[in-house]
Amino acid sequence: PLKIATDNPMLKRVPTLVLILMAEMPHAVAQDANYKGLHYTAPHWPWETRDDAQRVEELKANLFHLHGGNISTYQRMIHHMDEGIGRVLQALQAQGVLDNTLVVFTSDNGGERFSDNWPLVGGKMDLTEGGIRVPWIAQWPRVIRAGQTSAQHCMTMDWSATILAACGVEADSKHPLDGVSLMPVLQGGQPFERPMHWRMNHRSQRAMRSGPWKYLQVDANEYLFNIDADARERSNQAHRHPDRMA
Repeated sequence: PLKIATDNPMLKRVPTLVLILMAEMPHAVAQDANYKGLHYTAPHWPWETRDDAQRVEELKANLFHLHGGNISTYQRMIHHMDEGIGRVLQALQAQGVLDNTLVVFTSDNGGERFSDNWPLVGGKMDLTEGGIRVPWIAQWPRVIRAGQTSAQHCMTMDWSATILAACGVEADSKHPLDGVSLMPVLQGGQPFERPMHWRMNHRSQRAMRSGPWKYLQVDANEYLFNIDADARERSNQAHRHPDRMA
């Protein structure tokens, strides 16, 4: 667990969770440069930044903040998150371990409220592409060639398998992983077939992706899309490919 140093000068300002993480993670890296997970809430409700001291009392009992937020605040939250990530990388550099550290940036779901997922449809709480397609950026100078773009399909759970593989550690047989290692791709290999499945109670959503094809169920409605040809999921191919719906 991350120990918060209350005398950290950065926390003399509004101690939002983003600011706490930004202030303390570099110190944690300096103490121990092994595995660290940094889980930002930015950009996310409540829509506040380190400049919003006047909103603290209001938001303590109203975290969903449905009446607040705007594009400007959203942009500042992303900017502050970016600053924090930069501080972590600087801390790794100062420890002399940046070149041999795997750093992964990703998200758990698509954006909501003030985000723009264009050209994808949907966002958080949807299994359309706008809700499940997120960035994944990996840096590991000794292993990953800079400037690459990969078409590899993957899910967040694959990072667990990847990190274990990178460390040369086997998963506990009592707790088998659902993910698969991405190390072959990170090391310059070709993308491999990776079927993916989702299930969500909200609106009884189900989805499966295999190659370019995606099955989607929302409520009692079923769809089939060729994502390569129709990234916005507008052209339902279910009736044209009954074999794929079987």
